[in-house]
Amino acid sequence: MQQSDQPQGAFSPDDVDVVSRETLFQGFFRMVKYRFKHRLFQGGWSPVIEREMFERGHAAAMLPYDPVRDQVVIIEQIRVGALEHSQPWQLEIVAGIIDRDESAEQVVRREAEEEAGILVKRMETITSYYPSAGGCSEKLDVYVGEVDASLAGGVHGLDYEGEDIKVHVMSRTQAYQLVREGRIENGASIIALQWLELNYEQLQTKWHN
Repeated sequence: MQQSDQPQGAFSPDDVDVVSRETLFQGFFRMVKYRFKHRLFQGGWSPVIEREMFERGHAAAMLPYDPVRDQVVIIEQIRVGALEHSQPWQLEIVAGIIDRDESAEQVVRREAEEEAGILVKRMETITSYYPSAGGCSEKLDVYVGEVDASLAGGVHGLDYEGEDIKVHVMSRTQAYQLVREGRIENGASIIALQWLELNYEQLQTKWHN
């Protein structure tokens, strides 16, 4: 097999030539049509490629975790992306879109209060990833946050945003079982709960101090 002349990571934004950007739709989100060309692994440049991109911005999500009770806080709400599928009401961790004047940490702390009625103490970074880089610009920062799960419960959300959010408190093992059964379908939630399953002992030790 022929080896690539370019090691992974050798390309940069300078190796892309954006010919044009055209806004196709502007609403709550934005749809942009890109025409671009890029350097090829075997040398030279690609022809001009046309792609539509869903401009969603930068977001952040957090898994609220109580290290004393070994419990997590999961929220449930209806999601437009799942309306035509088997279960429109999705089980998720708290999340929100980052505004220009907020940090990712500030967003998840605010969303924890708005969506679950809980205050977040210490936080740890889990990862940052693109949920669907093939056609969406969104990048998601994922955290785990220390909470008192005994204070969580009820129905929350902002009326002017049409939110109707139910709070569930469950054991870490029960939440992970929902991942294994495929009942939690949200990517950030799956990643966070899998990370917690691998790291909860270290987190308990660190946050018990």
